[in-house]
Amino acid sequence: MEAIRLAVNGRTDIGRVREENEDCIRWHGDPEQPFSYIVIADGMGGYSGGATASRIAADTLDRQLALLPDGIFLSCSPDQQQLMLRATLIDAIDIANREILETKGTHPQFSQMGTTLVAGVIWGDFLIVAHIGDSRAYLWNNYGLQRLTRDHSVVQEMMDQGKITEQQAQESNIRNHITRALGVSEQVEPTINSWTLTESALLFLCSDGLTEYLDDHTIERVLATHRPALECVYRFIDDANQLGGRDNISAGIMEFSNTPGDFAETSPEAITRKPKKDDITVRKEQR
Repeated sequence: MEAIRLAVNGRTDIGRVREENEDCIRWHGDPEQPFSYIVIADGMGGYSGGATASRIAADTLDRQLALLPDGIFLSCSPDQQQLMLRATLIDAIDIANREILETKGTHPQFSQMGTTLVAGVIWGDFLIVAHIGDSRAYLWNNYGLQRLTRDHSVVQEMMDQGKITEQQAQESNIRNHITRALGVSEQVEPTINSWTLTESALLFLCSDGLTEYLDDHTIERVLATHRPALECVYRFIDDANQLGGRDNISAGIMEFSNTPGDFAETSPEAITRKPKKDDITVRKEQR
């Protein structure tokens, strides 16, 4: 455990067209344990509704995950800790879903709201990712880029069935139609996968406001070349805005290092700093 180093950074931006930011991002790096996470939610549902749903989802996961590395957790075996991480994610997603549904029931103006969600958690060399909708997670290392999530969307289903190509999906006028979201039904079905990290890597999470403009090849090129690596979040948001910025844009990145000297240009305060309000609400021009 001592050899593992984690650093994390995140940013959300309103974009160039929308009047409100319906994305929400939360991230955290533990100052004492090899434990970090990123949560991104992309809300939908009209004025203030999407922002409310995404905030509920991101805050709920942030709150539940932050409580995890307590005495009981630390006293468990690695296998037990991994099971506890998975259970915590599942429980937090269920709690968020119920809270969104309850808020919809008591506030008619939010009746159409819901949100996507992607969360990535690293404990030691264990990585677990949960997602619902089309917000994504990627992993980059010396072998290249791997997409860790498969969109819950209509165009993804059409691609899986061989009806359209990835390029056609990118250009489709229904590319934003998702098939799963939080706050839609009593039962929510996240996809959860986990991996063991064997070498230094970058974990990258984003909302579809970014992947609308930047394909996997572009994402891979930036993650491979832009340093300090944590500042990729600003580069990605700038690029998406320059290409149109029609949607809100969120990006979070985590450095996992088990080799001395990797990502050495990282600012020390980025390892543990919680996001400030300005990190999650500002317009691009104000950054």
